[in-house]
Amino acid sequence: MAQTEKKGGLLRKSSASKKPLKEKVVLMYDEIFTTEDPSKCNPRFWEELFLMKVNLEYLEGKLEALDGEELMKIKDNINCLFQHCIQALGEEHPIRVVNALQTLCALIRGVHQKNKSTSGFDIINMLVGFDKAELCMKNLMESLDSLLCAEGSESLKSLCLKLLLCLVTVTDNISQNTILEYVMINSIFEAILQILSSPLSRREHGYDAVVLLALLVNYRKYESVNPYIVKLSIVDDEATLNGMGLVIAQALSEYNRQYKDKEEEHQSGFFSALTNMVGSMFIADADEKISVQTNEAILLALYEAVHLNRNFITVLAQSHPEMGLMTTPTSPIPVTPVTPLGTTPPSSDVISSAELPLDADVQTSNLLITFLKYSSIVMQDTKDEHRLHSGKLCLIILTCIAEDQYANAFLHDDNMNFRVNLHRMPMRHRKKAADKNLPCRPLVCAVLDLMVEFIVTHMMKEFPMDLYVRCIQIVHKLLCYQKKCRVRLHYTWRELWSALINLLKFLMSNETVLLAKHNIFTLALMVVNLFNMFITYGDTFLPTPSSYDELYYEIIRMHQNFDNLYSMVLRLSTNAGQWKEPASKVTHALVNIRAIINHFNPKIESYAAVNHISQLSEDQVLEVVRSNYDTLTLKLQDGLDQYERYSEQHKEAAFFKELVRSISINVRKNLAFNTLSQELLLKEFSTIS
Repeated sequence: MAQTEKKGGLLRKSSASKKPLKEKVVLMYDEIFTTEDPSKCNPRFWEELFLMKVNLEYLEGKLEALDGEELMKIKDNINCLFQHCIQALGEEHPIRVVNALQTLCALIRGVHQKNKSTSGFDIINMLVGFDKAELCMKNLMESLDSLLCAEGSESLKSLCLKLLLCLVTVTDNISQNTILEYVMINSIFEAILQILSSPLSRREHGYDAVVLLALLVNYRKYESVNPYIVKLSIVDDEATLNGMGLVIAQALSEYNRQYKDKEEEHQSGFFSALTNMVGSMFIADADEKISVQTNEAILLALYEAVHLNRNFITVLAQSHPEMGLMTTPTSPIPVTPVTPLGTTPPSSDVISSAELPLDADVQTSNLLITFLKYSSIVMQDTKDEHRLHSGKLCLIILTCIAEDQYANAFLHDDNMNFRVNLHRMPMRHRKKAADKNLPCRPLVCAVLDLMVEFIVTHMMKEFPMDLYVRCIQIVHKLLCYQKKCRVRLHYTWRELWSALINLLKFLMSNETVLLAKHNIFTLALMVVNLFNMFITYGDTFLPTPSSYDELYYEIIRMHQNFDNLYSMVLRLSTNAGQWKEPASKVTHALVNIRAIINHFNPKIESYAAVNHISQLSEDQVLEVVRSNYDTLTLKLQDGLDQYERYSEQHKEAAFFKELVRSISINVRKNLAFNTLSQELLLKEFSTIS
């Protein structure tokens, strides 16, 4: 018997006959790609087509091979195929439904690929025809909605979500994808929520559902009323919101775990031994090699949930049972190829044992802790564009959290203490902190630690000004809450003060280089006003009177930096250059800091002279400070505890447009429709005769 080989839709006999034989489905595709109606000669053509295994590669390739004119000639057959696919979605036989879903994916991608330069309207016309578009798309969306909400096959639900993701990401800029108008009119929002609220569906499809929702929310969000934004903002069902939180937490945890594994790999390898031998001179290079692809899609979903839905704020602090209590999935998880995170979903929303405990000696965790750990990793290296975008989005999310009254309440809650082991950038001048020595503290301490860590580690030539501004704003908003609610937080404030003073020192040392690119006075003013906040209101929120004394000690000890800053801004504010106005604002803001320095320095010198001490200890300086408060005169400065609230549309629209574009390209690139082999499907649907 002659052996047959299958390749690229062709069946080739290995006998003397060299003419290849095409498989049946390919022959049927070829009939569609003629100007004749394929059902003329075979009335059962469409019925038979959806019983054949789809050849995605051949169908997409065939569409892409045609030019625009050739495609227009077979438009009626393409429309017919699209309509019959939609009809097949209502069939009882799941194999037909699967084949129809896969065919739709190939059609949408193939037609779009061919029509990249044309408008969305042409694509709609090519796929369904203008006259039937509304009804066809309504039927398609209703069928997908039914399949997603039904009790049936998980494989079908998976393909439905893949088709929807294909539909959404078919253009780089999703707001130019006119097909999405039909997804807005025929909403699948409730179906997405149902997936997120059910543990089984969430485990299988939660990731795709969350990414799909995040993308749909961003369709023309500034130009028209987007129903997905409206609906997401009013969701109050606890199970649904917690489900969404679990999916996001799992994806971020997986990233954290991948990073930790790579970090341990580096530390235990030859490179680590070499570094120990020659000191820390290669530390920066070693760190750059620890690279795990960032997950902007899931971060965007977290942002939209936090930004749009006040009820989601409660989810941030909820401890997840899946994180604290191990359960095993009932069905085995198929092994999938290793792909970059952010392109494929985590295998399950049950966190593996490797994630337990999340931090040393901590048995419970929550989404906020996982997010802070994620942020501490991606914010380490902002040289890479994806990480820069991720770092910026992390800071935007933290900005929204820092402005929320309820979020602040649990951030500062003394009864909610956690050890949060943030990742710290390897630096030559400091030792690696011992993870187990971390104290249990309110979560706001971890947020402040993250801000301090960023301030200390990013003073470099390619200065990330925008991120620094956001970082200082977050600290300011937290201080405003503490002042307003008289929260006395037991935090190592000295670390923050020291970081801020070093930042000012860096701005002055690199004045010429930085001024060529940035208005450094905006940032300097914000830093100086943070000190003014502590000086003016510190007695209401610093933990003890001695903390307030230590603030004065730090200002006096580092007075040279403030003196230098004053000299710099005075010089620029007296010139008629472009920096005159911003520099003069800093000059005025320094009035109380200079008053403190000018008041206490002579007193300290006098004390040293009287007591014949060449260099005073900290306790001696503090004694001078405490005994000379009465004669100090400070000016009351207005608006220190006021801030402008975050506004996406006015300030961040361009950033989100570019971010969503990048996510759309990434999701489309990594969509896999053929992950379900025909054998697996046949096994699942073995009831079909």
